Amino acid sequence: MSENTFIQRVNGFRVRYLSGHRFLYVLAAVVGLGVGLAAVIIKNLVHFIHEALQNGFRGEYSQYYIIILPFVGITLTVLFIKYINKRPVGHGIPGVLFSISKNNGIIRSHNLYSSIITSALTVGFGGSVGLEGPTVATGGAVGSNIGRALKLNYKEITLLISCASAGALSAIFKAPIAGIVFALEVIMLDLTMWAVIPLLIASATAAVTSYLFLGQNVLYSFQLTEPFKMNEIHYYLILGIIAGLLSVYFTKSYIRISAFFEKMKSPWKRLLLGGGILGVIILIFPPLYGEGYEVVNQELRGEFFHLFENCFFEGWHQSFALLVVYMLLIIGLKVVATTVTFSAGGIGGIFAPTLFIGANTGLLFGLVLNQMGIDVSVSNMALVGMAGMIAGVVHAPLTAIFLIAEITGGYELFLPLMLAATIAYGTTRYFVKNSVYTVQLAKRGELMTHHKDRNILLMMKVSELIETNFKTVHPDQTLRDLVHVITTSSRNIYPVVDEQNYLKGIVKLDDIRHIMFHQEMYD
Repeated sequence: MSENTFIQRVNGFRVRYLSGHRFLYVLAAVVGLGVGLAAVIIKNLVHFIHEALQNGFRGEYSQYYIIILPFVGITLTVLFIKYINKRPVGHGIPGVLFSISKNNGIIRSHNLYSSIITSALTVGFGGSVGLEGPTVATGGAVGSNIGRALKLNYKEITLLISCASAGALSAIFKAPIAGIVFALEVIMLDLTMWAVIPLLIASATAAVTSYLFLGQNVLYSFQLTEPFKMNEIHYYLILGIIAGLLSVYFTKSYIRISAFFEKMKSPWKRLLLGGGILGVIILIFPPLYGEGYEVVNQELRGEFFHLFENCFFEGWHQSFALLVVYMLLIIGLKVVATTVTFSAGGIGGIFAPTLFIGANTGLLFGLVLNQMGIDVSVSNMALVGMAGMIAGVVHAPLTAIFLIAEITGGYELFLPLMLAATIAYGTTRYFVKNSVYTVQLAKRGELMTHHKDRNILLMMKVSELIETNFKTVHPDQTLRDLVHVITTSSRNIYPVVDEQNYLKGIVKLDDIRHIMFHQEMYD
């Protein structure tokens, strides 16, 4: 059966049995299934590569191999993009936002597999990024290509892309509510029930798919050992401000480092410099290797000794001052490691690095308070710090609140999560108007927002609005020449231009209607 015949049959079935919104509900379930499977494939590929490397590089000097492994992974990614894919692979969410705002919802079909392969190579070999962005890119490609194949309109294709984005976050984090909130807050612009129902279907389908293949364990293991106390509320507010300021540092550092690498015309120079810097950073600070989920899980238990394993600073945890310095270096350099991973040619997402920074920030803040004699739960602080960083870096406070609550089961801390996320978002917005996802689009005037009037103007293409089917006349031509032009024109306005094609004025048909039939005046 040919592709056209299949599509015709699907559309025929749609007209006969699935009129109205019901067809979109079915497509939302298909998209959710597709993006759920994509998340499963990415996760398993990364796990397989990581396990193979760990088993292959055991021995006395195994800790030194991490200086070269991320470089190898990024090199394989660059080679795949240049010689096999032969087209650039975007960083996920910015590409999805661009396709919605300026590309009529079109995401090229190679994104169905290219983001999976490149992110698996980058993260599997230890690149300091996450898998959320590539999963969103893959899901967006699923939604876009299904919509285009079935000849849906722009609004319906955009809805499917948003469903895919919700499903991607839902599947990768096993957080269906956060996936819906993320799509509404970051990706989608149409907050109606017409849009929400497909989002619910896609997110739930993706989460179920992820559960079936990856199990029902939460991504981050968190157990509430100390309940939230109202007399500690001001500490969470302070943590929100700190997370907001760190989000500003993250965003501005990301922009500046990326701009520095973009000035290098040769991708090989970017690869060598970025890969070299990343290798050195990870060699000195091994916790920055890979996504960092294991590190964050230990910090959510209030532990920090793992940060000093197999590194040059093993004795520093015995001094509190050196512990603070080391953790500040970990926090600051995670931003650098993430950015150079991208700049060198790696593909990944920023959710995982942001959560890593947030957990370390909250843990350090809790340790400092305990050192000052103020008894607070360091694990609670680590959890709330994660929400603050997501709210600030991604500019998505609602996503931050529901994501952290869902992936950790920390609903008992909903109030401090809300406070810290809101304060962090407000602090970040005071200094930085756009997130790392949207700053480049905003600079080029290509960013769509929830402001509908602006979006209508943004979607207008000047080249399509300008009318060009005019017949011109010259200043020294006669009425006879003008009448001849009128008989061959379908317009009632005639530009007057000189020899250099400069506009000197216009003649309207109404201006000469009273004399155009007086032949004695033609010359």
